[in-house]
Amino acid sequence: MKTLMMAVSFAFIALNCNAQRGERKAPPTTEEVFEQMDANQDGLLAESEVKGPLKKGFATIDANQDGFISPEELENAPKPEKKKRARGRRED
Repeated sequence: MKTLMMAVSFAFIALNCNAQRGERKAPPTTEEVFEQMDANQDGLLAESEVKGPLKKGFATIDANQDGFISPEELENAPKPEKKKRARGRRED
């Protein structure tokens, strides 16, 4: 019983450490984005419905320039570049 309690304690500690490191969740799926942002539920995202990176890159993502982002356009949108961490250089 003591061993089981120790194992459970270590599991909780490990989970807590991962949460504290700020590990990122996976980006939302296309379906999740539309569920969250498609206010009028027409299956398209107008510029007035989007926020964040989608709003900033709206013109680029709206490939056919009709003023709406379709699920297909969102799927085919250029993926944002990952930010690179600055690393200190070693001087030899």
